[in-house]
Amino acid sequence: MKYDVTIGMPIYKSRPYIERAMLSALDQTYPSIEFLLVDDAGDDGSIDVILQLKSQHPRGKDIRVISHDKNQGVSFSRNEIIENAQGTYLFFMDSDDEIRDNTIDLLMSQATKYEADFVIGSYEKIDLGGKRIQYRYPKLQLLQKDQLASYAYRKYGGIQASACNYLVKIALLRSHKHFFVNANYWEDFVFTFDLVTLIDRAVLLPDITYSYICRENSLSHYQQRDKILKDEIAKNVQTIEQLKKTSSLLYNKTYYPNRCYNIVMTDFYIACNILRRRNDIRPFIYNKDIKNIMRHPATWCQICHFNNSRFKNMLFFLLGKMPSSMCVLIIWGLGKIKKLV
Repeated sequence: MKYDVTIGMPIYKSRPYIERAMLSALDQTYPSIEFLLVDDAGDDGSIDVILQLKSQHPRGKDIRVISHDKNQGVSFSRNEIIENAQGTYLFFMDSDDEIRDNTIDLLMSQATKYEADFVIGSYEKIDLGGKRIQYRYPKLQLLQKDQLASYAYRKYGGIQASACNYLVKIALLRSHKHFFVNANYWEDFVFTFDLVTLIDRAVLLPDITYSYICRENSLSHYQQRDKILKDEIAKNVQTIEQLKKTSSLLYNKTYYPNRCYNIVMTDFYIACNILRRRNDIRPFIYNKDIKNIMRHPATWCQICHFNNSRFKNMLFFLLGKMPSSMCVLIIWGLGKIKKLV
């Protein structure tokens, strides 16, 4: 490969943020980096900023741009990055976020030291008011098959629901034909949730390497908008259905019960969000629609043979089999207890 690392960045209507994001990437202390950008026809002038940096920045020669004639969506753009990257490792970042200047240096030092397929740093989220909330992993080396998946599924949210902020070997993605599902909602969560099952050698770091910056009107933040389209929620649910399909191939893995529990917990959080914002959803979403979200990925027979998380999975399985009104009432009650509704 021509570079050690490719930083891949889809670009769509990012003019207010793209320069800061790109400069944080270009300012990396690590030398061998390709900057592969996909201009997804946003037509807001973002690409003009990139072309200016390409012509003026000392690392401009390492910037490569793929341009679309029409908007294709973030999944299509990221898949193009996987197919065209010239690095040994791939690092995704979003065009409105920022990374520390030593991010790639730090991650690559661990990738080299442990011959890792996957190295992930800790991160922070910056909310609309500028408040920073940090999420840190322990310093951990998981160097045997299935250890990363077992760690990621050990509890809900065991690993970040994003495709950004980690190095992964591009050859591994290509050999397993691991690409993003054709969706614009939670596609990164599905990508990473399934990716951990393919990793043999992984390193987790407590160092903050990435800043997720919340923006107004983000498609992924229901709480900041006055109106939510039912079709948008349906697309969220369809994306999670992909995880239920791929789960059927993993039923003999020791982490399978915890993986199932993570998936149905995701369903539960979606259902709670729906109930909390039900009056803002157009058109109206019915109880039967909410119940259909709660379909469990495992069979009752499989759950009965689980060595862990058996009782929790049983409860969620039965919840999805109840009459719609009872199912929604229980979700509402549990959501109230957890302060989600």
